Amino acid sequence: MKAPVSWIREHVDLPADVTTDDLARRLTALGLKLEAIERPGEQVTGPLVVGRVLSAEPEPQKNGKTINWCAVDVGDANGTGEPQGIVCGAHNFGVDDLVVVVLPGAVLPGDFAIAARKTYGHVSAGMICSAAELGLPADSYGSADGIVVLPAGAGEPGQDARGLLGLDEEVIEFEINPDRAYALSLRGVARDAALAYDLPASAFHDPCLREVPPADDAGHPVRVEDEVGCPVFVARTVSGIDPAAPTPTFMARRLALAGMRSVSVAVDVTNYVMLETGRPIHGYDADRLTGAVGVRRARDGERLTTLDGTVRALATDDLVVVDDSGIIGLGGVMGGQTTEMSATTTRVLVESAHWDATSMFRTGRRHKITSEAGKRNERGVDPTICEAAADRVVELLTTYAGGTTEPGVTVVGKAPQAPPITIARDLAARVTGMDVDETTAATHLRAVGCEVADGAGVLSVVPPPWRPDLSDPYDLVEEVARVVGYDTVPSVLPTPPAGRGLTRGQQLRRRVGRALAGAGHVEVITFPFLGEADLDKLGLPADDERRAVLRLANPLSAERPAMATTLLPGVLETVARNLGRGATDLAIFETGTVTLPRGGGPTPIHGVAHRPTPDEVAALDAALPDQPLHLVVAMTGRREREGWWGPGRVADWSDAVASVRTVAGVLGLELVARAAQRAPWHPGRCAELLIGSTSVGHAGELHPRVCRDLGLPARTVAAEVDLDVLLAHAVDVVVAPVLSDFPVAKEDVALLVDDTVPAADVADALRRGAGDLLESLRLFDVYTGEQVGAGKRSLAFALRFRAGDRTLTEQETGAARDAAVAVAAAECGAVQR
Repeated sequence: MKAPVSWIREHVDLPADVTTDDLARRLTALGLKLEAIERPGEQVTGPLVVGRVLSAEPEPQKNGKTINWCAVDVGDANGTGEPQGIVCGAHNFGVDDLVVVVLPGAVLPGDFAIAARKTYGHVSAGMICSAAELGLPADSYGSADGIVVLPAGAGEPGQDARGLLGLDEEVIEFEINPDRAYALSLRGVARDAALAYDLPASAFHDPCLREVPPADDAGHPVRVEDEVGCPVFVARTVSGIDPAAPTPTFMARRLALAGMRSVSVAVDVTNYVMLETGRPIHGYDADRLTGAVGVRRARDGERLTTLDGTVRALATDDLVVVDDSGIIGLGGVMGGQTTEMSATTTRVLVESAHWDATSMFRTGRRHKITSEAGKRNERGVDPTICEAAADRVVELLTTYAGGTTEPGVTVVGKAPQAPPITIARDLAARVTGMDVDETTAATHLRAVGCEVADGAGVLSVVPPPWRPDLSDPYDLVEEVARVVGYDTVPSVLPTPPAGRGLTRGQQLRRRVGRALAGAGHVEVITFPFLGEADLDKLGLPADDERRAVLRLANPLSAERPAMATTLLPGVLETVARNLGRGATDLAIFETGTVTLPRGGGPTPIHGVAHRPTPDEVAALDAALPDQPLHLVVAMTGRREREGWWGPGRVADWSDAVASVRTVAGVLGLELVARAAQRAPWHPGRCAELLIGSTSVGHAGELHPRVCRDLGLPARTVAAEVDLDVLLAHAVDVVVAPVLSDFPVAKEDVALLVDDTVPAADVADALRRGAGDLLESLRLFDVYTGEQVGAGKRSLAFALRFRAGDRTLTEQETGAARDAAVAVAAAECGAVQR
């Protein structure tokens, strides 16, 4: 919301010494967040004056262009009193017109210095300015492609032109929160300005506090079928409008400063009143209406061509305005083309209606329409000012557009009344911690427009009609707090218990992060949302439990409306994004919660007036989804770089497994990997990771189709594990191994097994059979071919034995080796080669 300071001062008697910066600071403290302060004339320095064109001689040039050699009266601004000779290429002015002249020595926006220059055979001592050259909206003064032509009598030659152009204006731009729709108007900003400086009620001049003619039966007929969607509809008619009448300079200037484009006097008046009062107004070409105007919900199959030329298929929830010819507008959102005001409109039906905010919001989002009117209607507008706003429009149209008010005022419906809110007298003090007594709380509530009545230990408060956001006692507490001043809320920090430090979970999570960072991985953070398309790209089957998602009622993105059940989409999208920006070798990880619905039914809603009981807490917990902490690792490109030390190596499925084993190692755990099949991994290169018999996740190479759909290189690898399970099994203190002073004994065995037997199962069998003397076991070779026969493969393992108190004999190591092979033969059918 852009609010010119002079317009604010028109509605509130601020002290003369109040600066724009101080006003912005105080309004920000009240909740109207400062976005920017604009000073349009800040970049224009030096003499900028009114000039009167004395002559304009056209001179054709060799390049086909015609310039005007002008003599311009600038009074005594040039120090001589003589006319100023100026070359001008524009043609939208004539002799005796008042123009804006910038003289030598001035500087225009863009650091454009003005000096006397020889051009087109003349010395041009200055420039006749266009709006764009002055940094003003091009369509606010004169023509959009020509110089500024001031209205007759606007000023005298030599007079400073800054005030006439609004270059001495200052504009405060606010970021208005959705719950403060009243501040999307000068009326609302001015009311808060009076509140900010603790001014008396008489200092605020409400533009809606005006005498309005009573309703009668002589106005344009209106029928409202949906009183919930449109509780109030006011219609007034103005005829005899001159469509060629110019928009008053003050109005065009204020609209431009507020960020709106000047269109025509009739349209500009409705926009001006909307900015002034906050009440959106719509004007219909009354001569294009057929019969009575009505309001109803749209019916199946109905369509409307809106003012932007778009043909819209309407939903049955849409509120529409109709006449006997059909639909003529989307109520409160956008009008239709058939009754649009045009350059020939001389008779206007003024509509000032109050619309249900929820319906406005849904219609605007459904049709993807964003308008200044919709922005206000969907947030909630004062329903009691419809008649005053319509009367203000009629006043301006008759004053500046030559119109005449037709007899009759149509008012259908009545403004809804806000129900009273009961609030404990000391609630504001208890919630905020401020020293606010009940008298002060009541005084501040009255200051924001509430009606306050005393009760037994409570206050009965009726919110003002322009504050639909005030609906419970805690909203009122916030109002008291903002008037007292958020900066006075006491800062009371909780006293932490001494000597506790990080929790066990925090320590273990930090241990995991350090381990992965030390292994060359970079941590990322992604959004915890996904959509059906993300799960489709992962190739998840229809019955996969990860497709049972929790959908959000108001998602940030319609493409990702659900909470994530897996972190893979976000991490893999991050890999693809970095590849697209030139990275080639990536190793990243993320830890975050996923959301797994339990089917516990809807979450019960409890009030905030009392602490929930243990049973209520239990019911809330039962309805909440599980949110386990997951870890995802993804790698692509080279895992080891090439150099003088060797050729390097590309990351493969074993690196994904190794990364999870690194995490398990720092937690004092040992993972077992076994072959598995699970989307999105390659069915032949996927491992399930277990602690004992408990599955913690999967790792391996992604399916080629998944890589293609996600834009990833072939053979990208990833792992996803349930970190909560790992942390639950973690050893708090990892004891470093005791190093033996005695030598290691090496034994290698090659075992022939069926190619369906997982190598991990064979390794587990060898480990169990070898006993306590086994220090390490590693698979170092896998062979298939004619020598081992079809359906067979040879697995070669390196076994290392060591004792802590002696040197092992050949007989001891041989016995341990044979025992290991025997268990492998019994459990896996292995035959030693």
